[in-house]
Amino acid sequence: MTTMSKNGDKRIRVGIIGANPDRGWAAEAHIPALKSLSDDFEITALSTSRRESADAASKLFGVPVAFDNHQDLVNRADVDVVAITVKVPYHLELATAALDAGKAVYCEWPLGNGLKEAETLAALAKKRGVLAVAGLQARSAPSVAYVRDLIKQGYVGEVLSTSLIGSGMGWGPTVEPFNIYLNDKKNGATMLSVPLAHTADALCHCLGEVRELSATMTMRRKSFTIAGTGESKPMNADDQVLVSGLLEGGAALSIHYRGGVSRGTNLLWEINGTEGDLQLAAAGGHAQIFEMTVRGGKGAQSSLKVLPVPEKYRWSPPQGPSTNVAQAYSRFARDYREGTHLCPTFDDAVTRHRMLDAIETAAATGQRQTLG
Repeated sequence: MTTMSKNGDKRIRVGIIGANPDRGWAAEAHIPALKSLSDDFEITALSTSRRESADAASKLFGVPVAFDNHQDLVNRADVDVVAITVKVPYHLELATAALDAGKAVYCEWPLGNGLKEAETLAALAKKRGVLAVAGLQARSAPSVAYVRDLIKQGYVGEVLSTSLIGSGMGWGPTVEPFNIYLNDKKNGATMLSVPLAHTADALCHCLGEVRELSATMTMRRKSFTIAGTGESKPMNADDQVLVSGLLEGGAALSIHYRGGVSRGTNLLWEINGTEGDLQLAAAGGHAQIFEMTVRGGKGAQSSLKVLPVPEKYRWSPPQGPSTNVAQAYSRFARDYREGTHLCPTFDDAVTRHRMLDAIETAAATGQRQTLG
């Protein structure tokens, strides 16, 4: 039986792949986000890779149907949308299975382990003709939606330049045992592809895409310690990434991300224009998770003041780290029902992967890269 929401629409039925009962992004973000939007969504099925964890997740999250494999989940008639919340190396296989079953997909970011996988998935989504969205939820953050409108309304005049400095939070001296895979670049979840990419996606959403860039990447920490055990392992992911270039509109761009946490600035994004300045700041370099404070000043004002984000940019109940995921799902519901393009699609994800690919190429070759 299908449940109706208050507005008479059928609720969108979601199956979540990777609903680990102990920890992970499904438990921290997707499940609370979907439950906070119960007018629009219901979670009808879960899957994990083991029977024990599937049963535990079913009990913990109150979802009656749980599988120890993804194939049973994607084939269910009572699943409209498949949410993929597992590690990056499995995205290609799982998203392919969901798309082949004709389901809409919400896949965590990074979409693929590198550009090629992302392109393969985008082509398949197009062929299947289904809604396929990537979890670049920083662009759904209330502060980002607000700043995008301020820019459009001419708050800063013509954008002259933008600069972004951020801390990876991870990729520092120590790492939790379950996050060790982040420190090996072959797994596709690096400081470049996670915090930098999420935050740069918000930047491009507000200011336009990158037209050309140069980059430097280096690995300054040669090893890291596993928290709790004290065991040391070699680092295999760059912990310093510097990008400079130009945006489509001609504005100058500079980005510097560094591993670990700074005692100083952990996220500062500034936009400077002919008429005014905007600044977004947060306690961590992941714009997709940390709430950003907006400051602005223009015209005769000689300094910045806090610009509170208007309520109209909050499309879901605020809920800490999962706020922006809920914001994204709120837009997803509209895209699913009305055919709008409010959420970043797999094609948008390919654009972001192309930028990351250009950064890696520029850093490896020392040659400036032209995009788009």
